[in-house]
Amino acid sequence: MKKMQPIVSAFCFCLILTLSLAMVGSVKASTKMPEFSLKNVRDGSVINSSSFAGKVLYITFFATWCPPCVQEVPVLVELQDQLADSGFSVVGLSVDQEGSSVVAGFAKKNAINYPVLMTEFKTTTDFGGIFGIPVAFLINRAGNVVKRYTGYVQHRVLEKDIRSLLN
Repeated sequence: MKKMQPIVSAFCFCLILTLSLAMVGSVKASTKMPEFSLKNVRDGSVINSSSFAGKVLYITFFATWCPPCVQEVPVLVELQDQLADSGFSVVGLSVDQEGSSVVAGFAKKNAINYPVLMTEFKTTTDFGGIFGIPVAFLINRAGNVVKRYTGYVQHRVLEKDIRSLLN
């Protein structure tokens, strides 16, 4: 048992360190959404976060090469179609390094009907650091982050969360 003690201690230390680092700088629920001004991949225009004032937002950080990110696109397109008239918008923030032309092609190929913007390091930092994708944030009409999602989110769960903010 004494031989295992250093291993168990090291494991516990690593676990605590990992959990602590994961919490450092992360955007917490009920904090104001960070402001951003980013380029739209379709036409190069700059879109400001302030243009979404008063809307419920689902902001997703994604990449074109990420399987769960690709998997969520049809769900997000459907939610955008269904709920846009109720004051909802999806905003895709691409972390792709290949450039906006690759992302624009991806958006066209997948018939993405919501704004797709090229993110910058500052934006990822302002949102608490993006250490894996997809990572998404649900924002209420007051501009507060109410939920952070890591990984693929099932359609029914996401729709329920969004509708609760629209009512």
